[in-house]
This record gives sequence, structure tokens and C-alpha cells, in this order.
Amino acid sequence: MKKIYLSIAAALCISTAANAQCGGRYDANVFSNITATSGITYGSNIKYDASGVQPLTLDFYEPTGDVATARPLIIWVHGGSFISGSSTDADVDTLCHRFARKGYVCASINYRLGVTSYDSLGFIPAVIRGVQDLKASIRFFYKDRLTTNTYKIDTNNIFIGGSSAGAFAALHAAYLDKTCEINPYVPQHELDSLGGLSGYSGNQCYSEKVKGVINLCGALGTYGWLEAGNMPFCSMHGNADGTVNYSRGPVLPSFPVHILDADGSRMLKAQSLAVGVQNDFYTFYGADHVPYAGATAAQVKYMDTTVNFVHDYLLKRMGYSCTISQAANTPYGTASLYSYTGCSTSSPLSCSLTGIKHINANLIQEVYPNPSENVINVVFTNNSATHTIQLTDLSGRVVKAAVTTQATYTLEKGNINAGVYFLKVSNNQGEASIQKIIFN
Repeated sequence: MKKIYLSIAAALCISTAANAQCGGRYDANVFSNITATSGITYGSNIKYDASGVQPLTLDFYEPTGDVATARPLIIWVHGGSFISGSSTDADVDTLCHRFARKGYVCASINYRLGVTSYDSLGFIPAVIRGVQDLKASIRFFYKDRLTTNTYKIDTNNIFIGGSSAGAFAALHAAYLDKTCEINPYVPQHELDSLGGLSGYSGNQCYSEKVKGVINLCGALGTYGWLEAGNMPFCSMHGNADGTVNYSRGPVLPSFPVHILDADGSRMLKAQSLAVGVQNDFYTFYGADHVPYAGATAAQVKYMDTTVNFVHDYLLKRMGYSCTISQAANTPYGTASLYSYTGCSTSSPLSCSLTGIKHINANLIQEVYPNPSENVINVVFTNNSATHTIQLTDLSGRVVKAAVTTQATYTLEKGNINAGVYFLKVSNNQGEASIQKIIFN
């Protein structure tokens, strides 16, 4: 289904030139109408819980009436901690529209979501699945260019980027390029069962090469995967980010269980300087996670800054020297690179394996109805024990907490927003169970 979106920009001039001109295509908003085509299938793969096969789709944004035959492509990956979100999320939708007005074409992909357990053993494979699906979407556009050429892509200028978890996927797709790097956390037999780092989500044997990476509030498992000779990238990150650490720290730090540590954009900047990889870096001073996502005046201003900074990076990567729209600023604080020797030793990424068998204890017999409009009932396996209950949002913030000795606990939505939450139930023996719940 196609929808025509009217630009809020005043510019009405439409350039059909294939090449950028300062003040023209790729530099300015030269298109006023954008056509978005939703639900394009780019592949398929087994669902995270092996319950069936999931079709993989993307939404494609292009300037209406564009006659250019070789157009730079940005593939955007949405956030949501690898358990929620979609290609239509507002921040990626806005990014797609804003860059399509400049003459790029954009794809916003859906990828496999879900974790088998709410710990490192569940989340690390989820990242790999996201990487596999992103790579399948890259191959999809190479295949198209060599066959039907429906989307008129310049395959010399394909960029990948994302917000939060989407930035994780983009960074790992670009810089996690050796299986030995991930083997300390995902043994080879398990990686093989997942389909390796490239996976089998579709369009096999076509290229996965990209021109650059856009990292918006993301991180790498370890900075050491960024090596000399790797492609340049750009990063934007709030130094007060409480979800993905600006430097190095736990992902979702307030989550009921420690998932893993990762190196945020500040650490990647330090590594890029150490190994000679160009990294355009902008710090959102004093800002929390994804400050550009939303409709308030402040959030819109952050989005404007994001678009301008990424715009400068893209033009530079394509070889154009136009007036800078948003200059890089000085990174906040210092970053100390720890010892990393590559595949010869175990990586310093912390998986926090201690206690994982306990975090999956069978304390919850039933949760119903789930999803729910207002009330969810939690039935405990041991109806005589004392249970501590915590409800956290996707950022790890505790929004409800209680202690009960009853066999069933009634969890009320109250004044919290609709969305996905984690329900953690623990007992006095240090055991715990975590389950995803949804309030509509």
C-alpha cells in the first residue's frame, strides 16, 4: 500500500540530477512529496522461539516522481531492546522522511524480535538475529539492482544505521566480522545453529558491503571489534544515557538481572582515534537515551541536530564538500581503553553468567490475561511462599513493586503507560523468574 506524505518544508524544487550539488540534491530538501511503500518482503527466517517461520518486511521511502536511476540508500533499524518496536516507529519514520526529502531513498526494516530468556544467553542471540536480518536486507537491494532494478539503488552508496538497539545491529553488522570474536559468548555449535554471522534470512550469495554506519545511541560488545582499515562511521550519544552507557557499562542497567556490558559511543571514539578510523562524533550534552524521539519542542530540536549531523557525514562519505550543517563537538570526559588482544583470548565483554540458572526458576505458574487492558493476574507455583514482585519498563526503570504471601497477585495497570514490561518474581532463596507482559 502506497501513501503520499506532504512535506512541511517550503522547498518545492525537485532535482533529478543523479549527483549531489551543494545547495541541491542530498544537501537540501529538494523534494516536497514522499512515497512510502509498506510491507515489502525481503526475506524470512525461523522465529526466535523456533515456533515457525517469520516473514521479514521493510518499508521503502522515496521522493515522489523521482527519475534518478542510481540513488544512495540508507537502511534504518528501529530500537526496542530487541523485543519490541517496528519499522513504523516514529523516530525512524521521521528519519526516513527527512532524508528522502533530500533525495536519498530509505528502508526501515522489521527484524526478528524476542529473547528465549531475559539474560545474556537470551539477548546475545537476539542481537545476532538482528544482524542477520539487517544483512539480508542489504543483500536484497544488491539482488534487486542486479535483477529487476525496481528500487534504483546506487549500490556503491548503501549506508546502514539505527537507533538504540538498531544502532547495536548496525555496528555489529559492520564491525563484528570474525566468528572467533563472538565464540567466547556464543559457542561455535550454537552460532552454527543460528546461521553464523550472516545468517540465512534471504538473498544468499549477494554482497553485504556498505559505505558507512550511522550509530545513534548504540554500542559494540567490545571496542576491539573496531579495527584499523574498517569503514568510517558517525555517532551521536547523550552523555547522561541511562539505557546504553555513553562510555562503558551495563546495557539496561536497572534491569532486574545484569545482561551484559558494552562499549558505548565514547569508547568507540577513543578506539577510532587509536586505530585510525574516521569517526564523526556528536555528544548530546546532558541528554538521556534517544533524546530525538518524540514530539516536544526539545525532542524536535534534537531531531534537527541529528539530521544535520548525519547529513554532513553522508555527504563526506560520498565525496562532497558542502557547508557544514552541524559541527562535531568535544566528547564528554575521557575514555580508558582496557586491554584487548582479539581472538587469541576471551573478550572482556561481561555476560554475567552467574545466577542465570536461578533467574529462570519456575516461580510463575500462570500470567493472565496477557496482554491486558487493566489487570493481570500472577499465579505462583508455590502458593505458600513469600514473593517479591517488580515491574520494569524497557529501559529497566522499576515502575511497580510489591511483596505478597498470597497464591495469586493482581497486578493493576494504574497510571503507567500502555506498552511492553518485564515482570520479575523472586523468592527468599534468591531464585527469580522473568516474563514479558503487555498492557494495551
